[in-house]
Amino acid sequence: MVLTSRLTTSEGRSVSTKGKPRRAESAGPEQPGSAPAAGQALNRQSAKIPTMPDIENPSQPEPPLLSAARGRRPERLPVWFMRQAGRSLPEYRARREGTAMLQACQDPDLVTELTLQPVNRHGVDAAILFSDIVVPLVVAGIDVDIVAGVGPVLSNPVRSREDVAALPELDPAGLQFLDTAVRQLVAELGTTPLIGFAGAPFTLAAYLIEGGPSKDHALTKALMYGRPDLWDELLSKLAGYASLFLRTQAAAGASVLQLFDSWAGALPATAYERYVLPYSKRVFASLDDLDVPRIHFGVGTGELLGLMAQAGAEVIGIDWRVPLSQAQSRIGPGHPVQGNLDPAILFADWPVIEAAVREVVEQGSTAAGHIFNLGHGVLPQTDPEVLTRVVELVHSLPAP
Repeated sequence: MVLTSRLTTSEGRSVSTKGKPRRAESAGPEQPGSAPAAGQALNRQSAKIPTMPDIENPSQPEPPLLSAARGRRPERLPVWFMRQAGRSLPEYRARREGTAMLQACQDPDLVTELTLQPVNRHGVDAAILFSDIVVPLVVAGIDVDIVAGVGPVLSNPVRSREDVAALPELDPAGLQFLDTAVRQLVAELGTTPLIGFAGAPFTLAAYLIEGGPSKDHALTKALMYGRPDLWDELLSKLAGYASLFLRTQAAAGASVLQLFDSWAGALPATAYERYVLPYSKRVFASLDDLDVPRIHFGVGTGELLGLMAQAGAEVIGIDWRVPLSQAQSRIGPGHPVQGNLDPAILFADWPVIEAAVREVVEQGSTAAGHIFNLGHGVLPQTDPEVLTRVVELVHSLPAP
């Protein structure tokens, strides 16, 4: 049953939200703590990095998604969708109308409402924070805009030592909106986990260097190969951004963290291992003291899965290009997997969709744990009723 409650916002207003039974509010804001040193120091103020609050309730059964992420066998197979809070939902389009993406991402009340929409509609096993991977850049003061039909665009790309040196630090005080949004969501979601996320250092660097989306990432690769010292300086700073952004979400109550490396698939394995993996490792190592499962996902990364599994996440997300059975052999034993239905299959007739869903579930049954998802984000034209049917089908199938 979906409950309607009144949520008191950070400004003292009361708004109506539909969500699961509310979890008890925490006694107050969590005091920041310091993260342990891990490898080379991140560009962050360690004393201001928040620590995870104690939100476990041993009297309640573990939610299926958390159980699967920890390599256990839940009573039912958990399912959620990347970009589940997005343009496929008519209620999302209506609520977002007239509000710019980056403005929406920094409005705690709007973030709360949009994050809850797919949970209420589809009955998925997790909410994922409504945000964008470039939000930490914006908060740091970097001039980024999200252009409709294009994506993130920078007015001043970062391509020189002077550009890198001029990048500001990410001030924890600028993330109060994030803390507020996560706390509101945790209160509304009850036992449904909230997934927090951030963009990986390489993907953030690609946007900064290219000045926007790119098909070949030529400028990024040129700097990476030709200026390794400058590359290290840039990615070290971005690893600090990602770490702080993730820890802030965990401190406010997010119970799973996902690191998106959207453009890592543009690299050969040797380059990934030398120029990207060390910085993803730093991000995950900075989260080691948090009792939260971590997910690592990239697009087009089938040839990188074994290396990505070394970065430090418990769960490896698989895109639609590699069958889960093959992905497991590339990753190695012990890692739960997430994925990996082709998002385009959702436009086919239902018998085709059902067969594909069953195949993904069957292939995932031999993994250490399986979280059903798409192999990338929900496409905007997707019929939301189909997504709901997929959730119902996954939940009806025998748990592995």
